[in-house]
Amino acid sequence: MEIGIDKIGFYTPNTYVDMVKLAEARNVDPAKYTIGIGQEKMAVAPVTQDAVTLAANAALQILDEEDLEKIDLVIFGTESGIDNSKAGAVYVHDLLGIQPHARAIEVKQACYGATAGIQMAKGHIALNPESRVLVLGTDISRYGIGTAGEVTQGAGAVAMVISTKPRILVLENESAYLTSEVMDFWRPIYSETAFVDGKYSNEQYIAFFLNVWEQYKAKYGATLADFEAICFHLPYTKMGMKALREILDQGSQADRERLVAHYQTSTSYNKIVGNIYTGSLYLSLLSLLELSDDLKAGDKIGLFSYGSGAVGEFFAGRLQEGFREALAIAEHKALFADRKELTVEEYEAVFSQTLPTDGSTVTLDIAADPAVICVAGMEDNKRLYINKTNE
Repeated sequence: MEIGIDKIGFYTPNTYVDMVKLAEARNVDPAKYTIGIGQEKMAVAPVTQDAVTLAANAALQILDEEDLEKIDLVIFGTESGIDNSKAGAVYVHDLLGIQPHARAIEVKQACYGATAGIQMAKGHIALNPESRVLVLGTDISRYGIGTAGEVTQGAGAVAMVISTKPRILVLENESAYLTSEVMDFWRPIYSETAFVDGKYSNEQYIAFFLNVWEQYKAKYGATLADFEAICFHLPYTKMGMKALREILDQGSQADRERLVAHYQTSTSYNKIVGNIYTGSLYLSLLSLLELSDDLKAGDKIGLFSYGSGAVGEFFAGRLQEGFREALAIAEHKALFADRKELTVEEYEAVFSQTLPTDGSTVTLDIAADPAVICVAGMEDNKRLYINKTNE
């Protein structure tokens, strides 16, 4: 039975800040951001967007009536959850109008959450071949204004429909994974922003990649020549290249040139969105699939997922005949084209806007947000969501 990604959608807020201008405002050489980190723009989420609405907007773009009837499991991967009890998946299920006889859960393991969701989805579909599973990777990366991590902030969500006979990518069953208790990145329940040991986290990312890659090779006899491309979790776009360079000498010159070229293509969307945690690997995959002009059916794509704390996994999939026709290329092109640049001052003002935590009532200006699904306000400690198409 072939199981994999049948549809993939993406959403990011319509506002961003330019990294050159941010660097200048922070008295930093812009090359440190654009070359050293590899980022060009950073998506900025208004107060009317959170992990729930980002996920719902990403899924809204790709789901049709048949999906709404056949999806019986919604998996919401995030580290930006809005409730310690209720799963964000429940809100998304309601906002999208998915049939009621479905499971809806939230999973958490830093940036690994969406990958965990995909692996769970594969097991569910193996037992229920007629089912479809909606897997969401949705996050808002926040470190704080003027902090060392500010340059690796971002916001967005990737939504994937997992099914049998997938039109985009069949996911292979071969996989290698690793868990180790490390404190490279964390966000305590009481904190609105994350904490990170940057140098240590980079070291752990590379160490995990090398471990699971060597596992994968030993278990399945794999070589670099088997892969047309390898996509990475990208907290910033230079991170994946640091890991890839560690294994390039294992292949031929042709392998090196091919993998590096496709890696560069796979970072294009991430460069102009920033870090979206659980969705970053799949935004990289989306960038590769939508912007490469030489991929073909049967090509094997490697995927490295890493979630700090830490869990890592290397797995792969094969592209399907006609995969391009199943992509929402035009919609994503329009999404990026319609974005508005904020000044650094405007970005700081938006970043500082937060929802009340004292139970007070607030009504938000959703007319200023072009997204279909928004946070409309708060009342009695409850977030009020709205799907404008239902109004």
